[in-house]
Amino acid sequence: MDRPYVHINVAATADGKIDTFERKGAAISSARDKERVDRLRAEADAVMVGGRTLRDEDPKLTVKSKILRAERVARGLMENPAKVGIASRLDLKPDSNFLTAGPARIFLFTTSQTDESQRSMLRSLNAEVYAFGAERVDLIAALRVLKDNGINRLMVEGGAALNFELMRLGLVDELTIYVAPMIFGGEKAPTTAAGPGLVRSEAVSLKLARVESWDDGGVVLQYKIERLK
Repeated sequence: MDRPYVHINVAATADGKIDTFERKGAAISSARDKERVDRLRAEADAVMVGGRTLRDEDPKLTVKSKILRAERVARGLMENPAKVGIASRLDLKPDSNFLTAGPARIFLFTTSQTDESQRSMLRSLNAEVYAFGAERVDLIAALRVLKDNGINRLMVEGGAALNFELMRLGLVDELTIYVAPMIFGGEKAPTTAAGPGLVRSEAVSLKLARVESWDDGGVVLQYKIERLK
């Protein structure tokens, strides 16, 4: 396979929302789920997010647990997995969490819409910047680059548009959803997958692999992606 194993991880409300209509990164995960996500990060070679997540949340994408970081180092790895950003137009500040929290290798995939000055600034901060496409990032090419750079297991943390596009292209192997015991509602609140949508005959087929019901009221659903039907 000329791409990494791709695992999308999502925290969603019982009505499928991954944020409120305000799109400010509303807290959904419980303390236990945050520990689960931290372990997933520690086990991954890289963690990927999309452009809106980069802009609105400026995530660190680092492993929080000192024990998990030490375990990575003991395996001959960096403390944190590589960070991967996908955005048609990059507009990152040099002091952003994404760029400064670490240590971690940084990959950024964009298009010709990103100014050369922005690309140069990012490269000066040791980010590896690739431009694929004119309007949308070529995700197949991006995953190939990651594979060529030793990324064999990729964790994706959204957002909704990136989740959809990866699944639409058949580039996802596993999907895990922590379903929190709450409702956000809202027509403009993002769901697990956004984008233009699929007709029924093209729906992404999932096979339920595991269910965990937690005392905090949340449920963890683990799916394997079968194929486009």
